[in-house]
Amino acid sequence: MNNKKNLIKIEKDSIKIDHSYDKNNSFLKFDKKQASSDSKKVKLLIQKALADKNLISKIDQEHIHIIQALKEDLLDGQKKNKEINFNISPNVEKEIELLEYKDLLRFLIHRYRYEIYPQTLERDNYPPYLQIEPTSFCNFRCVFCFQSNPSFSGRKNGFMGHMTFETFREIVDQAENKIEFISLASRGEPLICHDIEKMLAYTRNKFLNLKINTNASVLTESKIHSILQSGVKTLVFSADAADEKLYEKLRVNGNFKKIIKNITLFKEIREKHYPKKKIITRVSGVKVNESQNFEDMKNLWDELVDQVAFVDYCPWEDVYSSKKNELQKPCTELWRRMYVWWDGVANPCEVDFKSSLTVGKIHKNDIRSLWTSSAYENLRNKHKTKLRLDLDPCNKCVVV
Repeated sequence: MNNKKNLIKIEKDSIKIDHSYDKNNSFLKFDKKQASSDSKKVKLLIQKALADKNLISKIDQEHIHIIQALKEDLLDGQKKNKEINFNISPNVEKEIELLEYKDLLRFLIHRYRYEIYPQTLERDNYPPYLQIEPTSFCNFRCVFCFQSNPSFSGRKNGFMGHMTFETFREIVDQAENKIEFISLASRGEPLICHDIEKMLAYTRNKFLNLKINTNASVLTESKIHSILQSGVKTLVFSADAADEKLYEKLRVNGNFKKIIKNITLFKEIREKHYPKKKIITRVSGVKVNESQNFEDMKNLWDELVDQVAFVDYCPWEDVYSSKKNELQKPCTELWRRMYVWWDGVANPCEVDFKSSLTVGKIHKNDIRSLWTSSAYENLRNKHKTKLRLDLDPCNKCVVV
């Protein structure tokens, strides 16, 4: 295992201390299957939705002002020269294609909050995105992940556990109709969670976009049906190479052949039993060295999934022992999303995987009170006033 880590460490040592990881632009490469006419159709639908009085009448008053901003950024006749603009990226375009028209305006507003508020450092009453951790356990020890850090993943250290269905239900009930973008993933492999199938069933018809990230290693026929019957709209398979040896060096404990077999099974069940299911499948890899070839990735995975992507590498395996850096730019995650761990602990980011910056627990507070709390605001104000260096581990982190 040490040799496998050293292979990647050579590449990581080239990262400068002031290297920053831009959460607004984490995709390095992105490829999707799309007909040339789809973009025009999406643009026309957006134009229609932004003028639809019936859709506008159903929008919360606190978000009405966003409609004008969307018109200025997306409609040709109203575009203005602004430093920060909202655009429809290829992955978002595909999400729009799968929406019912009645949900389009609401989706655009919440997507705007997700993309623009973190850049303008604006906050309203709920996080644009909520990341729920079904479990912190993982069966892999990927070389670029904090699961490879025994001070975290060792069972005696107190960080490992599974979320109960009762806690999950409490979180979902609070988020429904308030937060439209949810991920079931964070520090662990979500499909390992004992109650994951029950949790998936509970998400049905509750959110505009529910995403789950999985390494696909424990993807069984039963779990595949649970995913396809649930509210999941985007399913991300984490795989970083098209070559067996390289894959297994990066994803320690992973079995390349088994992953391909499981993803193939998902495709077969989807096509046979759920041909009309509106879901996006994506293979997404972390780009850590030059041996990973995106064209090879596309050639292998294109036949099995809708999209293939590489995301930028974020050095988060052990931020606590990293050297302090000189970054002063605010971390946009403080305005983008909130994380809720398996035990109900609410945290502002997952680079702080040991919860040094926790703002409270979901059992004692609701999502709104946590998001607007003085503890969260103190973190935001430190970052806004270029004092992130006073916060540990923000002073060692490179996320902006």
